Amino acid sequence: MKRLRKRLQDFNELVMFQHSIFSLPFIFIAMIVAANGWFGFKLLVLGALAAVSARNAAMGFNRYVDRSFDIHNPRTSGRPSVDGRLDSASIAIFTAVNALVFMAAAYFINNFAFYLSLPVLIVLLSYSYFKRFSSMAHIVLGISLGLAPMAGAIAVLGTVPLWSMWLSIGVVFWVAGFDLLYSLQDMEFDKTNGLHSIPSKYGSSATLKISALFHLLSVIFWGLFVAASGLGVFGIGAVVFSALMLSYEHILVRRDFTQIDRAFFTVNGYLGFVFIGLIILDKVVA
Repeated sequence: MKRLRKRLQDFNELVMFQHSIFSLPFIFIAMIVAANGWFGFKLLVLGALAAVSARNAAMGFNRYVDRSFDIHNPRTSGRPSVDGRLDSASIAIFTAVNALVFMAAAYFINNFAFYLSLPVLIVLLSYSYFKRFSSMAHIVLGISLGLAPMAGAIAVLGTVPLWSMWLSIGVVFWVAGFDLLYSLQDMEFDKTNGLHSIPSKYGSSATLKISALFHLLSVIFWGLFVAASGLGVFGIGAVVFSALMLSYEHILVRRDFTQIDRAFFTVNGYLGFVFIGLIILDKVVA
């Protein structure tokens, strides 16, 4: 039993399960708006299962293909994928199982979700290779998580309404923006190992400006989402709160790069949960 618990802890560390907080709130925001309230227990379970398994598959694949780089990076050399705790075969099986779980969950949601599950998986897995030839990997990561709100709308409605596209584009720029800040930690490593990123190509000053621009665009697109979906004062409050949190994130990082982890995990985690909380309030009051 102890061995199984240790194994699960290693896989949890491999994919950093706690980072699911970045994608889960926004898929459920879309489902709440699409259903104009509660969308049912079945979709709650299937939506969570699809989101978590898709992320696990993407993270597992990323750790698998990046082993040769991660072992030399001081920040990542302690990961289970490179320090001997998890072998390559175990990671490959974990990735494949989660990919199949994602497709199975999509199948039980509706036909449209199932038909899109394989293309979505291809997008999610492709991120792992982008850093080898393009500094636009940050955008690809944003797109990977940005698919979640549209997936939420598809789960409830079987279609992709305009408001879900605005919400998704906002998530794309939000994720790309904070990934730029997070990537500042690997700027020198990327340079010396031939990996492409905006920090390694343009430097920290330009990266901070581009990240701030991306986050400004996030706020704008989330404002369009609120307007297009007919949300009220709490929806507007969610956008205002997001703008304040993103501003605080940039203040933290600009003041001290050692605050990047705090900005990445804590600030963005609160943003997602408060956002969905205010959307729920908007629907309850309405």
